[in-house]
Amino acid sequence: MRMTRLLLRTLRDAPADAEVASHQLLVRAGYIRRLSSGVYSFLPLGLRVLANLSRIVREEMDATGAQEVLLPALQPIELWEQTGRVKLYEDILFIVEGRGGRMVLGPTHEEVATTTVSVDIESWRDLPVTVYQVQTKFRDEARPRFGLLRTREFIMKDAYSFDRSKESMMVSYRAMYDAYCRIFDRCGLPYRPVEADSGAIGGDVNHEFMVPSPIGEDYFASCPSCGWAANIEAAVSAPRPVGPGSPGPGGAEDGQAGEGEARAIEDMVEHHTPGRPGIDLVVEHFADRGLTAAGMLKALALVDRDGRPVLALVPGDREVAVSRAVPGGRVFDDEDFARHPELVKGYIGPMGMPARGVRILADHLVAERGPWVTGANRADHHVTGAVLGRDFTVDEWGSFATVGAGDPCPQCFQPVELLRGVEAGHTFQLGLT
Repeated sequence: MRMTRLLLRTLRDAPADAEVASHQLLVRAGYIRRLSSGVYSFLPLGLRVLANLSRIVREEMDATGAQEVLLPALQPIELWEQTGRVKLYEDILFIVEGRGGRMVLGPTHEEVATTTVSVDIESWRDLPVTVYQVQTKFRDEARPRFGLLRTREFIMKDAYSFDRSKESMMVSYRAMYDAYCRIFDRCGLPYRPVEADSGAIGGDVNHEFMVPSPIGEDYFASCPSCGWAANIEAAVSAPRPVGPGSPGPGGAEDGQAGEGEARAIEDMVEHHTPGRPGIDLVVEHFADRGLTAAGMLKALALVDRDGRPVLALVPGDREVAVSRAVPGGRVFDDEDFARHPELVKGYIGPMGMPARGVRILADHLVAERGPWVTGANRADHHVTGAVLGRDFTVDEWGSFATVGAGDPCPQCFQPVELLRGVEAGHTFQLGLT
């Protein structure tokens, strides 16, 4: 085609909503155009690039023996209700009403793939079978950003293997893992396969393929010494030994100061902290004491898979890895707080919780630091000088905090670094169904 006939208009200036260079260049060069927030049209040049990427993906998928299908974007909501994933995905689901009833615009296709393939699989002798598709997905992102990197409508390759045994599943998984590596190699894309949390998809073994980028909204921990890497939700650090005089998980005999010594450190005192329900606000309130977020004890209220309340304790400069603390559980919502008035939102502390039937989990870092500033279990109040063993106890210790830069690597014990990245792919071993 002659250039004079090509649907192409370059722009001198980047659009106001283009925050990053990739978005700016795609728009200015005439590859894409914004239709609405998180929704883009591909113009002829952009579609050519998309077709080339899709060709690479299809060639590598076909090389593994996978068979291409095209599954419906419209999915009966009953399928999602049967698997219980309506609740898990409710924040991002597009649900539409039609003459055929309520339908979901597919954010992923596990339910549909399983239903479709099961019709034609009569026996284990028909396995293994792997199907894949290049299909449009829909997710109601709260904050679409960075052009094509975070959108409400996007094109994704998803594949599903059906295997006759766990060993067969592992073979299929390895084939997909290797295919992903070849795809990114052919695209000339720098990437790191990292251990990851499976989230709402499920499964025990999975890897994210992260592309290091300064604009990435995900972080992963990486060890320069041994090469270990893991997504921030899945990464754990090696437990560090508790030094002399530090409170230890096992009580005074593990290095914890006795009651007399603890009181010599500091008495626990309650303070009026009106309108300060967050870590940063409390740090600001106690600025004259030199308090930092690391000196705050964060107590996050969770619900375990049996519906029981749990408190997870981590230092205030860390986040709680919810999936490790309460597998299958979740964070408290407003209804949970209404049912448990003893847990005052924004002012929770671990003191007196065993008597209220609340189980307490704590990260190993809690045993290494203190005394703590934490919530007083009373609105607009916090305490200073809370000491482990004297003022509160812990029912279970573990790696429940997100990893920080400089934490010891779980494999070689050398300091790890945190890198920003963009998730370009994710593989899962879902296990038995």
